[in-house]
Amino acid sequence: MKKIVVFVVFVMLFSCQNKKEESFGTDSKSVSEVTDDSVEAKIKLGEELFNGVGLCHTCHKPDQKVIGPSIKEIATIYKEQNADMVDFLRENAKPIVDPTQYEVMKTNFAVTKSMSDEELQAIELYMHSLIK
Repeated sequence: MKKIVVFVVFVMLFSCQNKKEESFGTDSKSVSEVTDDSVEAKIKLGEELFNGVGLCHTCHKPDQKVIGPSIKEIATIYKEQNADMVDFLRENAKPIVDPTQYEVMKTNFAVTKSMSDEELQAIELYMHSLIK
């Protein structure tokens, strides 16, 4: 009986270690697979997250202000001020682009806070790619 209990405990311990935790918003590729890929793949992931699960596209368009500032305006200001967009999306930094829209943006922090740092960095990279 002792051998069976030890065996069951052993199997349970090692079977749990093989589970991979999936990151929010990545269906076809995990972020770890993209991390080693090219910059273009990271930009593509950022675009997919921005236009997909992030729902960022509903308020931000590439060249025009809709509800929030345009992507190009955001990326330009963050670049000029050498600011960290990921910190803002984690709600760890104050708004620097359009503070009047901060209350509207706060509702989206639940989504961005659930994303991994790699996913948020991919979104940031995508946004910066539009100003080149």
